[in-house]
Amino acid sequence: MVKAFVLAAEEAPNPILPHTSEIILGFIAFLVLLFVLWKYAVPRFEKLYEERVEAIEGGIEKAEKAQAEAEQARQQFNAQLAEARTEAAKIRDDARLESERIREDLRAEAEAEAARIVAAGEAQLEARRAQIVAELRSELGRNSIDLASRIVGESLEDEARRRGTVDRFLAELDAAGATN
Repeated sequence: MVKAFVLAAEEAPNPILPHTSEIILGFIAFLVLLFVLWKYAVPRFEKLYEERVEAIEGGIEKAEKAQAEAEQARQQFNAQLAEARTEAAKIRDDARLESERIREDLRAEAEAEAARIVAAGEAQLEARRAQIVAELRSELGRNSIDLASRIVGESLEDEARRRGTVDRFLAELDAAGATN
């Protein structure tokens, strides 16, 4: 029996190894599947892969362009900022110079006004002095004529004589004041 069992086992198909016809049919089915995939699926995958690569590369190019534009905009902004700072400094300098000029103009006007006021005051004083001197001369002349009339004992009412006497007296006073 053991021999019969061994013989039966040798004639029975091996459960691990498939039949040869199944291997050939499986191999043909595999080749057909491989052909279909190679003909239809692989080109689609390649096309999708290329599109994906182009999209990624296009995105990278767009990002690089955007970065370059951003850098250019930053440089332009910095240039405008520097220009604005320069303009602000110029405006400040102009304003400072203008304030200095206005201050100098006001100072010159104030000095001119002060000089005018001083000149007007001096002119007023000189006019008042001349008026007082004229009044004093007239008063002094009358007093001196009265005094001389009393001393001489005659009337010095004559205008020409009186004027000559007064002028002589004042000349003597001026000469006496100059020697002191």
